[in-house]
Amino acid sequence: MKLCVAVLVGAMTLTGVAWAQTRASSASAPSESIGYAEGVAQASFGNVTSNSFGAEIGVNIRPDLQVFAEGGHMGDVATPAISAAAMQIAGYLSQSQSSPVGYSVKQPVNFGAAGLKYLPPIHGPFQPYVLGGLGAAKVTQNFNVTIGGTDVTSSLDQYGVTLGTDLSGSFTKLLLVLGGGVNYTVFQHLLIDAQYRYGRIFAEDQAINTHRVGIGVGVRF
Repeated sequence: MKLCVAVLVGAMTLTGVAWAQTRASSASAPSESIGYAEGVAQASFGNVTSNSFGAEIGVNIRPDLQVFAEGGHMGDVATPAISAAAMQIAGYLSQSQSSPVGYSVKQPVNFGAAGLKYLPPIHGPFQPYVLGGLGAAKVTQNFNVTIGGTDVTSSLDQYGVTLGTDLSGSFTKLLLVLGGGVNYTVFQHLLIDAQYRYGRIFAEDQAINTHRVGIGVGVRF
């Protein structure tokens, strides 16, 4: 969370300096557009640190308001609950098997969301914004076990283990997205988007909180 705050404070400070310089030097503002599209690369963190990538598109409905939609993939959002369940099974197998037991657990997420983005009336190449939206997130639960270096995940029943829904399968739940950032118009229609996104996946047993910090590169149209 401290990193998120530092990124946003840094971005807003840069925006303020650039705005003052823009007003003083009368630099040209970006040409009028009806919307934008961009690809996004991010670091995701919260319960674990991973990566995220995706795309975003937005359309102007007012000079200071846009409708946006985003979609993407987060590599891992594994919660303490799923990690504890995986460790419990690995511990049981370690006591009953003479060969070394290893395991891995991940919760990758595919997501999509849409909402509104507010852009304060600041003229110049730097444009801060805040946004909020709702969508859906599909969480997949990947748990793998090895005994003596051999993957035995598909045959765990032979060792007296049956995986429950807490370690297998997938589920789709409501996703809340909040965030902000700063767009910088590099040249004419080319933009760079320094951004932060907070997400909350409303899973049944334990809500999953995610944080994404990254850069988007796109075009205005």
